[in-house]
Amino acid sequence: MSSSETQEQAPPQPDNSAAISKKAAKKEAAKQEKLRRKQELAALSATTSNLSVDDDPLASNYGDIPLVELQSKTPVDVNNWSRIETLEPSLKGHQVLIRGRVQTIRPVGKKMAFLVIRENGYTVQCLVQVQPDIVSIQMVKFAASLSRESIIDVEGEISVPDSAIKAATQQHVEVQVRKLYCVSRAVPNLPINIEDAARSEVEIEKALQEGEQFVRVNQDTRLNFRVLDLRTPANQGIFRIQSQVGNAFRQFLLSEGFVEIHTPKLIAGSSEGGAAVFRLDYKGQPACLAQSPQLHKQMSLCGDLGRVFEIGPVFRAEDSYTHRHLCEFTGLDIEMEIKKHYFEVMDIVDRLFVTLFDSLNQNCQKELEAVRKQYPFEPLKYLRQTLRLTYEEGVQMLKEVGIEIEPFGDLNTEAERKLGQLVAEKYGTEFYILYRYPLAIRPFYTMPCYDNPEEYSNSFDVFIRGEEIISGAQRVHKPDLLEKRAEAWGIDVKTISTYIDSFRYGAPLHGGFGVGLERVVMLFCGLNNIRKTSLFPRDPLRLAP
Repeated sequence: MSSSETQEQAPPQPDNSAAISKKAAKKEAAKQEKLRRKQELAALSATTSNLSVDDDPLASNYGDIPLVELQSKTPVDVNNWSRIETLEPSLKGHQVLIRGRVQTIRPVGKKMAFLVIRENGYTVQCLVQVQPDIVSIQMVKFAASLSRESIIDVEGEISVPDSAIKAATQQHVEVQVRKLYCVSRAVPNLPINIEDAARSEVEIEKALQEGEQFVRVNQDTRLNFRVLDLRTPANQGIFRIQSQVGNAFRQFLLSEGFVEIHTPKLIAGSSEGGAAVFRLDYKGQPACLAQSPQLHKQMSLCGDLGRVFEIGPVFRAEDSYTHRHLCEFTGLDIEMEIKKHYFEVMDIVDRLFVTLFDSLNQNCQKELEAVRKQYPFEPLKYLRQTLRLTYEEGVQMLKEVGIEIEPFGDLNTEAERKLGQLVAEKYGTEFYILYRYPLAIRPFYTMPCYDNPEEYSNSFDVFIRGEEIISGAQRVHKPDLLEKRAEAWGIDVKTISTYIDSFRYGAPLHGGFGVGLERVVMLFCGLNNIRKTSLFPRDPLRLAP
């Protein structure tokens, strides 16, 4: 018996050669496709190198528009332009004029080039093909020479392709180009590619597993080149959603009898207390940037405006390097007279935000889907009547799972998230109100509770997905108590004397709340960083662009 026969046979090893071969073939195919396109461009350039615009009788059908023609030289009827989002098969055979950015360019030989044009997130494929007396080889070359993200005008005829064009949002139409003019050229080499910036982490990880490697655009790079980053479908969605939040907020409050006001952002003293205030010299006087419109909201009520709201900038000089803090954000603030109880303010919060969430779900479906494609998230769970729990009830829920909260202390980020998880599991909602907070952790103008004025307050916070978005309360309307509370917070009463004096002339019972616009959008869309929902973020490290 041979030695080979006496040895134990080794178990078969898994054959990975097929998978490796498939990955290699895919990489090679991509490489060859890139090479092919490069060769086509080179061939086109070589073929047409001896053909000049001067020799082209159709030269007036294409080219860069001279600056003089872009200096508001001649008024035109803007109705002559069509929006890309309106292009559909029913327009077959119609002549259209569109303006947009060149998203992709694909030359096919010397007589044909495909362009995908983008306008406000909608795209359409345009075909530039040599046709006698209409499109010349030089015009095809001009189209192929355009740089991505350049702005162009296209005149052409709508056609309906045999199969859907997957590379465009308007999949069932194509524009047969007759005229093509460049309005504004982008530089040939962009600092970031829109295609890279629009890619999701899921796509990047999947590609890595298949042996491919995509460019990952990090957050700082995005913000450094924010103008380009804003062009991605997700960002187009985010800031249209943000616009809808502001619009829904304003329309709801106007329908409830609120008056929109505009308060000063340069003030003599701190509006919230504490050290997180930007201080500056105001013509030789010390001044601050407003941490909120709080003081002037209340003064407006003392001026008998009854119910007021404001949408405006808020400044916080805190050194917070977290995912949810900014040094400047947009505040959505309200203040209102109450008849008897600060629950009247909570009632407004309840109806306002249920209306707002409904509005986003109904009116921003396309935008939400664009965000979800790059940043996957589950729709927000909320009740028709918002859940209300006392602060003590919330603390008790945390204690029951082994999380201890300091007596009369605030909830930290971890505790907020855990409580949000417990509430979602028990009550089926990710949006709820926690009220009757300890007095020691609320601003100086917060009204103490009637039954325990040393320890608790008539205040509330509101949470989305386990993160606080709203702080609200009944306000102190008695000047003596207001002075006492301000002094306890270390505020120089002289700097807010006009504010306190406004309560000496008869002040109504009142309350209100404030919420950050960027934080609402961030949490509704399940995003992981507030910088994604700030158009040009300002944090402790960023003052540009």
